[in-house]
Amino acid sequence: MLSRDGRRPLPLSLVNDQEYVGLDDLASTFQLTVQDSLGAVTVSYKGKTIVLTPDQTLASVAGRLISLPAPPVRQGRRWLVPVEFIARALTPIYDTRLELRKPSRLLIVGDLRVPRITARYDSVGPAGRLTIDATPRANSTVSQDGDRITIKFDADALDIPGALLPPQSPPSLVTAIRAADPVSIIVDVVPRFGGLKAAAQPLENTMRLAIELSPPAQTEPATPPANAPPPTPAELPPAFGQPTTPIRTITIDPGHGGEDGGAKGANGSKEKDLTLSVARRVKAVIEARLGIRVLLTREDDRNVALDDRTALANTNKADLFVSIHANASVRKTVSGASIFVAAFDRDAARSAGVAERVPAFGGGLRDIEMVPWDLAQIRHLDKSSEFATLLEQQFHDHVPLAMHPTEQAPLRVLESANMPAVLIELGYLSNPEQEKVLAGDVFQGAFVQALTDAVVRFRESLQNGTSR
Repeated sequence: MLSRDGRRPLPLSLVNDQEYVGLDDLASTFQLTVQDSLGAVTVSYKGKTIVLTPDQTLASVAGRLISLPAPPVRQGRRWLVPVEFIARALTPIYDTRLELRKPSRLLIVGDLRVPRITARYDSVGPAGRLTIDATPRANSTVSQDGDRITIKFDADALDIPGALLPPQSPPSLVTAIRAADPVSIIVDVVPRFGGLKAAAQPLENTMRLAIELSPPAQTEPATPPANAPPPTPAELPPAFGQPTTPIRTITIDPGHGGEDGGAKGANGSKEKDLTLSVARRVKAVIEARLGIRVLLTREDDRNVALDDRTALANTNKADLFVSIHANASVRKTVSGASIFVAAFDRDAARSAGVAERVPAFGGGLRDIEMVPWDLAQIRHLDKSSEFATLLEQQFHDHVPLAMHPTEQAPLRVLESANMPAVLIELGYLSNPEQEKVLAGDVFQGAFVQALTDAVVRFRESLQNGTSR
């Protein structure tokens, strides 16, 4: 139990695999009055009452019925109630905020800022990315001392699961994450790691801290003996002076999420779950094999507005945007993947390139091409179509395609993308046979491989002289 006065244990008992708390312990902690008479147990607080009946899971809370996961039980002279009693029965009548976080075995008393901290590590070639989420939002500061990174949160305490990060094996740069004090955690990294770059990003009720970790620097060569011949000058690496890769960042957009489940199959498959599963595979494979940074518009089951999905790609200067979805049809026999690029009417295309004359620094005027937010994709349509064609070619013989696999459509999620962008429908969840295929490892592995190959070919085409 966590309050302004600090932490203290609240004893629990296990009865028939159900966790119970003693009413006498709750009474002494929260100034409750407990009476046992006429076959009922009455719990009172400042004129408000809770009435419990032995062997009954229903309880009356200030005149309203609530349900408990198990009935109250008596042990000797003590009455025990399920631990959920605190959240379902006591919280509605108590005048101080109570928050029971049963998975964390934590009871928060009062208006304390206690974010739940979760962490995930992803290898990005020899480098790595540590993602730490604080929910509800809590700002943090990051400091480094040798092989130790300290993250201090603006909070009263932290809700940290027992194993914040499972044991990592090479090539992971992170060896452990542990609590340092009530509001700080320590990240242990491999000796002499290259460095770090931290950035925070608010996501609905979560503050996400992304820490980019560089691999250890190469060890300096030993000093040669005094009589050794002078070393031969090293040749410049072949890539010296050549242009950098045209694709450095890709944004993958798992469609739907949260309350918006999207299409649903007869066997219970949900579009939001399928797209997130595939997007995570895409991220892992492309970052590991191609060394390209991959951003996901959502990394868990949450609702993200369409404009926010594209804004994430634009803000991070992504070089490619891929939105992943699954289709549905009233005809259960329809099947196959489709690839879409954005479509605009002629008036929109004409207005996108209108120049506006504005004052220039130092005097005079200059023409600036003003592009409305929802028309940003127009200038990238040719490259979007080129990537869609490459996708279709790679999907052949690997991913079942629809009758017309590549199409144009006025899709809002693509309209504001200021980079080549496509939307992929993996197939039809409304087709029971294809639903099973889409959820399988074989299909998802083939899709990810085909998409990765298309990215490689698209990158090569950009490197061969055609600019975006």
